[in-house]
This record gives sequence, C-alpha cells and structure tokens, in this order.
Amino acid sequence: MTSDQSILLLILLALLVLLVWGRWRYDIVALGALFASSIFGLVPQTELFSGFGNPATITVVLVLIVSFGLTKSGAVEFITDIIEPVSAQPYLHIAVLSFLAAFLSMFMNNVGALALLMPIAIQSTVKAGRSPAMVLMPLSFASILGGLVTLIGTPPNILIANYRQEVTGEAFTMFDFAPVGGGIVLCGIIFMLVIGWKLVKVRKQSAGLELFDVEEYLFELKVTEETELLGKTVGELKDILAEQNMDLLSMVHKREKMAVVYRRHIISANDILMLQGSHDDIDNFASTHTLQLVTAENSRIELLQSEDSMVAEIVVTPNSPIVGRTPCEIRFNRKYQVNLLAASRSGTPHRSRLRNFKFKIGDVLLLHGNEDELQEAIIKLDCYPLARRDIVMKRSSKAVPALITFILAISAAASGLVSIQLALGMATVAMALLNIVPVREFYDGVDWPVVILLGAMIPLGAALETTGTTSLLVDGILSVTGDLSPAVIVALILIITMTVSDVLNNAATAILMAPIAYSIAVSLQLNPDAFLMAVAVGASCAFLTPIGHQNNALIMGPGGYQFGDYWRMGLPLEIIIVVVAVPLLLIFWPL
Repeated sequence: MTSDQSILLLILLALLVLLVWGRWRYDIVALGALFASSIFGLVPQTELFSGFGNPATITVVLVLIVSFGLTKSGAVEFITDIIEPVSAQPYLHIAVLSFLAAFLSMFMNNVGALALLMPIAIQSTVKAGRSPAMVLMPLSFASILGGLVTLIGTPPNILIANYRQEVTGEAFTMFDFAPVGGGIVLCGIIFMLVIGWKLVKVRKQSAGLELFDVEEYLFELKVTEETELLGKTVGELKDILAEQNMDLLSMVHKREKMAVVYRRHIISANDILMLQGSHDDIDNFASTHTLQLVTAENSRIELLQSEDSMVAEIVVTPNSPIVGRTPCEIRFNRKYQVNLLAASRSGTPHRSRLRNFKFKIGDVLLLHGNEDELQEAIIKLDCYPLARRDIVMKRSSKAVPALITFILAISAAASGLVSIQLALGMATVAMALLNIVPVREFYDGVDWPVVILLGAMIPLGAALETTGTTSLLVDGILSVTGDLSPAVIVALILIITMTVSDVLNNAATAILMAPIAYSIAVSLQLNPDAFLMAVAVGASCAFLTPIGHQNNALIMGPGGYQFGDYWRMGLPLEIIIVVVAVPLLLIFWPL
C-alpha cells in the first residue's frame, strides 16, 4: 500500500464517520474531504471543481428544476384526484398512494413526489379515522422505490449511467433501469400492501394537532378590573411578557377576535388574552398581575383562527435554514413574522422552553399568523406544509404546457434523438419562456447541498482509481470472495451497497461503489453492467433508518416514528429486494 493510498483511505474513512455522525451537513463534510485530498496531491488542483461541470451533476440540477416546474404548475395533480374516494378502504388507500408515489418518482425528484402526496395522505387518512402512520412509511418507501425505474428517477442512476459512459463510452439510457427496477417496485409494493403496512408501528400521536399538547402551552387570561395592566398598550404588555419567556398571540376585545394585534392597542377590562408559555410562568404572571385564568381549553385553537389568521403544521426539511438552530438564535417570530406555537419530534410534543428547542429534520412545527404572512414564512423556511396550501399546490393554466414540455423532453431522450442533458436543458428553458417557472424562482427547486455533494465526491471517486486505491480494495475483496459463484458476488455487491446506503447519502454511496464494482467485474471477466446495476439498485434502497434517505427523515415527525421503527418493515423489504433483484439482474444483464 502506497502513502497516497493510505492517505486517501484515511480521508474516506473520516468522511464516512463524519457523514454517519451527522454533526455537520453532508455537503460541508464532502467539501472538506475534497480539499484535504487536494492538499495531499491526491486530487490535482486543476481538477478540484471538475465535478461541478460533470454531466451527472448537471443532469441532477436539470431534473430538479423540471420537477419543480411540474409541481409548481400543478401538472402532477391531475393524478392525485383519485385518492380521496378510496381513503375509506385501508388496502386500496395504501395501494393507490404507493403506486402514485412510485409513478411520480420515476419522472421527478422523489422528495418532491413525497412532498406533493404527504399532505393528501395525512388529510385523507385522518378523515377516514385512521392514523397517518399507517400510510406514511409505505408512501415514503414507494417513492424511493419508484426512482429505480428510470435514468432520471434518482441521482444514483444518473451517476451510474455517467460512470458507464466514462469507462465504456456508452451510458445507460432512459429505460435501461426499468426491467430490474420495475420488477423490484412491483414486488416491493405488493409486499407492503399484503404484509408490510401491518408491521408499521402506529402510536397514538401522529400528524395533526394531537401532536401538540395545546393545553400545555396556550392559555387564555381575562383582564380584570383590578389589574394594573389596564390602560397599557399591547406593545408594553409584549415587552413584559418577552422578559419572562412568554408571548401574546391573539386577543378578544369586546367579544370580537382581533386578527392583528397592534402594539398601540389599549388593554381594556374583560379582554381575553391568548398567551404562550409554560404553565408555571403563566400561573405566576396571572397571580402577579391579577388576571383570571380561563379554562375553556377547547376554544384555544379557535381563538387563534379568524378570517385573516390561521394555524398551520409544517415539517422541517433538510434544506430548511433553521436546521440545527434554536428560535432564540434566529429570533424566529420576528424574522418570519409568524408565531411559533409548538414543536413535536417523533410524535412527542416538546414541553420545555421552546426558545431553546434546536430544530432537526422531520420536526413538526405549529405556526400561527396572518394567512399571507404564514404562506410566505413556509416558503422562506423551505418547509413542507402538512395541509394543502393553494399558494403551493394549485392547478393552473400552466399545468398542460408543463406536462407537454416534460413528455416531449423524455420522449426525445428515450428515442436517442438528443442526450438526456440536452433534452432536460431544453425543457428547463421552455418552462422559463412559458413562465411555468418564473425566472426569479428558476433555481428554487434545486437541492443545492446534494449538488455540492456530487461536485465534491466525483473528483474523490476519480482519485480512487488514479491512486490505485480501487485496485487495492478490489484485490482485497476478491481474496475473500474469489471462489464464490458470480451470482453470489453480484448479490454481495448489492447487499454491501444497500447497507452503506442505509447510513450514507445514496449519491455518495454510488460514487464510491461504482468503480469497485466495475473493477471486480473486469477482474473476473464478467459483464460489468450487472455489477453497475446492482450498485444502482443498492444505493437507492435505504429502508432501515430515517437517515438513509431524505424521505424517511421527512415522515418521521408527521408519522410519529422513532429511529428503530424503520427496520420493522424496512428489513424484510430489503431482503425481498435482494431476492428479486439478483435473478432479474442475471436475466436482463447476463454475466
């Protein structure tokens, strides 16, 4: 082992440890690994940013923009109208949601597909009197599986196709993944319908206001004749409350709810104040200022809602700017012009001081504010609402042009008339010219951390080969597995890739495993396509943990799931995938 190989392996080991640890976001960790490799001369400085111009990276960006255009135009809602009528029947409900999620994920970003269907799934399930936990995990898993079918379904497929282009001169085409991926999707969804959904852990609390113990943090206080607050302004009251970690959310004056509480408003006797805070703090405040505690708990949420104000539940996404920060640090209410009422994590309400709550991916937040400001805040927060919002999801006159543009692009790429990059590029330009995606929002749908990850990891993947590290790893693997049958080696590649993907970003997994799998196939004089396809399948099948895929993290809060709940359905699903995938790989990509 040379010094370069040793250093690169240490950098990759540190990369894996830091990514699994999750202390820093994966794109920052990947950039650190890239720069460290360049410092040691493993990645030439002239090629430091070559990954950002790589066709795979560009393709991912274009796919995200087109997916955003389809969602924004409302084009994909043409097929969501069939969900409501079947929600009363559990099997049919899960089946329709799962197949819809898989179908959408074949042609658009699977995170976007989940974001589109999740509010519909939650509302229809609650309306039917069942817990959303029953459908959210099958929905997430189906959206992940759907990406296996097409080239643009998931970043690993794009990366594998690009790697094949580099080593053989010919990339996988749009539907080369379909024979194996389609069989896996079909078998996986059948398993979830027959057995899988029954294995999902359903807790009492899941999506909905029951996630939040309203009576634990919202209180109504009546202004009495004896209080010294009479005659003070709302601004003065808010200043007093802020010093004691409380806030005024709404009030009733002369039996009329005030949609907007202005700071200059004078407090009068018999006003009802809706305060947010801990029970002890509210109790002390009421005693100190001679206020009467009103016990009409059922009216608390209603008091916050009017024609102009409302409450909304949102789920924190990986791209949200508040991840890893507290409301106090970012001055949440003032910055976003809405009230943060409560937070819930994995179905458990946060009961201590909200100002010190550190936001994580999958947390569910309860917001209150003016309707327009609330919608704007959701966009700024880059979070997904758990109820359908007209501002985000509405069918418009742009839906049909968006759908036609997309279909033409896919047809052109699938027929071989133009490359996938050119087809998607023309589609994005067409969407801008047709104002399907306004120019000012052109890049809003791009998951930039994933793009940075790809741009940083691709040169590292190249360094594996230029330093001879890939050959070193392959020799080590063959020394252990060389006597096994080729079919078993393909299965091992699939299992190893799948296992790594459960704790590592799927794109990073594909970049690291592709050269290893290809070199093993060449060393054994076998068809490399079967091995590359095994990596593509394994990299996209992360079902054991909420950290393996963004979709799994996003459903954690709304579904009330805990970290250990995923393997209950995920482990048998991964076993089924291996059992189904290996024969299909050998049939359609003979060794």
